Amino acid sequence: MKLSLLARACCSSMSPVSLRKYSQNQVSQHRRPMISSQIKPQIPLFLRPPIYSLTFSDLQKWQNWAKTLASSVGSSFQDFDHGPDSTLLRRELNWLMEDAIEDYSTTSRPGGCESRQKVKVRVDLEELYGLWKQRIEERRPFQYLVGCEHWRDLVLSVQEGVLIPRPETEMIVDLVCELVVENDWFKQGLWADLGTGSGALAIAIGRVLGDYGRVIATDLSPVSAMVASYNVQRYELQDKVVIKQGSWFEPLKNVEGQLVGLVSNPPYIPSDHICGLQAEVSKHEPRLALDGGLNGLDDLVHLCYRASSMLLCVGSLSSATTITNGEEQCQFLVNYMKSDLGGNFCYVKIVSDFAGIPRFVTDSPRAENHNTVKDGALKTIDHFLTLL
Repeated sequence: MKLSLLARACCSSMSPVSLRKYSQNQVSQHRRPMISSQIKPQIPLFLRPPIYSLTFSDLQKWQNWAKTLASSVGSSFQDFDHGPDSTLLRRELNWLMEDAIEDYSTTSRPGGCESRQKVKVRVDLEELYGLWKQRIEERRPFQYLVGCEHWRDLVLSVQEGVLIPRPETEMIVDLVCELVVENDWFKQGLWADLGTGSGALAIAIGRVLGDYGRVIATDLSPVSAMVASYNVQRYELQDKVVIKQGSWFEPLKNVEGQLVGLVSNPPYIPSDHICGLQAEVSKHEPRLALDGGLNGLDDLVHLCYRASSMLLCVGSLSSATTITNGEEQCQFLVNYMKSDLGGNFCYVKIVSDFAGIPRFVTDSPRAENHNTVKDGALKTIDHFLTLL
């Protein structure tokens, strides 16, 4: 199983910001969508037909060259910006071979092939050399080289212009699963995924919903919207997950007040911290999906502010979970949701991620407040909001 190698989390130190600074007219600045021009999804390498052939000798020569190049890195990337070391790069090289070679198990076995024996591959020899040079010399993310990322039990298509899914977001699906199991209201209702990127969250949630459960996923980037649609089709979820291009809530105007749950992975890295990230991130991943403004809070606050009007509300309960850049952003959002949003979020708390880092701000429904129906009338409806 391939692992996501780039952690999105980035430690930051925020200067004090007044909660009142984020008024209705200041919570977010809308961004202009990118101009689409003949955008097509990149087919993941492992799905391409093996139409090329190399001699086993040529393949070994390339592999030895690639190993030498990876070993030459040593710990220099890691020392410079916490990038991959040579051990990790050699592991990626094995993954690249696994995706590129039709019968990798045979070629990787000692004595499995003779030097002149032909080996079927999915890219030609020149491209193999070019891909690995890009990985080392340009620090191009491995996921963009092979056109996919392994995330939970999914293999998602990704390419330049699409944020690579992170392991941290997997925990959000676990939280949704808990709610779906406990409460049929969430299982059969309408969900939204804002800033869907590759469609990871929308697809994962769509797979755990009931027969009537649906997900609407939005993204400002036409590249992301296209790739997300492609991933939805690959997993045959067109009847449960709909992808719409647009900024945050704009494509959801016709379902305002009808959502039972909302998830999002918005930008939360402060603008002046972007250049200090790994080169794989700062030079190659879309800034639109990373840059959260001066303190990384612009989109987080905007989404919290608008969420209460989008979620179906009968009574005074709501449920929210937000992934942040760490403890300072967590505490900021807790204060904002409690004091500035007029009690729309009632049970706010901070939850740590798999590494024990305070990452999520959640407003989970209490067990006694779960949706109940009596005499044909809804007495209580809980909301679930997740901002990643």
